[in-house]
Amino acid sequence: MKFTSLLLFLIVAASFTSCVTTKQLTYLQENTSGTDTLALLRKKQEPYRLQINDLLSIRVKALDQETVGIFNPINDENPNVTGEERLYYDGFKVDDHGNIRIPSLGLINVLGYTVDEVREMLEERLLRDYFKAEANVFVTVKLAGIRYTINGEINSPGSNIIYRDQVSIMEAIANSGDITLTGDRSDVVIIRQYPAGQKVHHIDLTKLDAMNSPYYYIKPNDLILINPLPQKALGTGTTGLQSFTTIISITTALVTTILLFTRL
Repeated sequence: MKFTSLLLFLIVAASFTSCVTTKQLTYLQENTSGTDTLALLRKKQEPYRLQINDLLSIRVKALDQETVGIFNPINDENPNVTGEERLYYDGFKVDDHGNIRIPSLGLINVLGYTVDEVREMLEERLLRDYFKAEANVFVTVKLAGIRYTINGEINSPGSNIIYRDQVSIMEAIANSGDITLTGDRSDVVIIRQYPAGQKVHHIDLTKLDAMNSPYYYIKPNDLILINPLPQKALGTGTTGLQSFTTIISITTALVTTILLFTRL
């Protein structure tokens, strides 16, 4: 009788410790419960500085439309290319030396600059060499979307592009179908590109304080990795019922084997 009670206790305890808990699945948890929490950003996000392989969309407008056409390679009337394909062919890619190549202006180094700094640089150059102040030169410089790659315990792994100036890691995950039940939300890995190479960063998305992390907003060419929880390696199930069923099956097989040997 004592053996049976002990066995039942161990089965129940094991089933609940091996399943995935609600705390492991909940994003941005508050430290307190029952009251509203104001998540203040403690530090302003630093503007993104251009890296190698970034793709820029640059448009020039002025009163002199004929001259402006020299600097705008994109033909809005061309029906054969649209969306991302158009940006691939007509955007300005930052080469291995940190330069972009613009018609008539030639090579311009943009490595480490923000898009606003590049815009100011181009406006100054155009006013100095091609236009007068009365031409009302207007330059638009934008990142051609934020491309990222996400792999691991995610419902839709792969490379994606979001046409926004700023994208949070929560938006990137939602855009990829959300993390699976067996994905570790408490230790999301971000491999980010820097001029000197790549660095590995970690962020805990189960805590509200993640919104203050310098890695909460993704950058172009980020690689996001979602590692599995230990429960997946154990193979005991993601819910209490699944774990209980698995352990019952194993225990039943074990008890049956012991009984067979003791009767021999």
